[in-house]
Amino acid sequence: DVQLVESGGGSVQAGGSLGLSCAASGYTYSSGCMGWFRQAPGKEREGVATIDSYGVTNYADSVKGRFTISQDNAKNTLYLQMNSLKPEDNAMYYCTADRDAGICSGGYGINRGKFFYYWGQGTQVTVS
Repeated sequence: DVQLVESGGGSVQAGGSLGLSCAASGYTYSSGCMGWFRQAPGKEREGVATIDSYGVTNYADSVKGRFTISQDNAKNTLYLQMNSLKPEDNAMYYCTADRDAGICSGGYGINRGKFFYYWGQGTQVTVS
């Protein structure tokens, strides 16, 4: 069974930073397509960032220059470093992964949330 477990969410003042982690079991981050999505109350889920097995990344315009997605294959962990946080970043953040690397192709992974198979339980980020 594949399990993705997020950690690192919390509350922070606007302008602050938070780092999210997503530890995987039963799944190897060195292949496929991985990413972070978020969903705010009353809003649709949106893609935040994706990364493929080659390390090619893709970001939503709203987080470019502020968020960084990365992975540590040795630890089988996906990360999202969030800097200069804004109140509009308030959301539940979910990590996701799929063995189909094609989901990340063309830099459109953040638009293909429905194709990801594995999802974590989410971690809340609150910016005030």
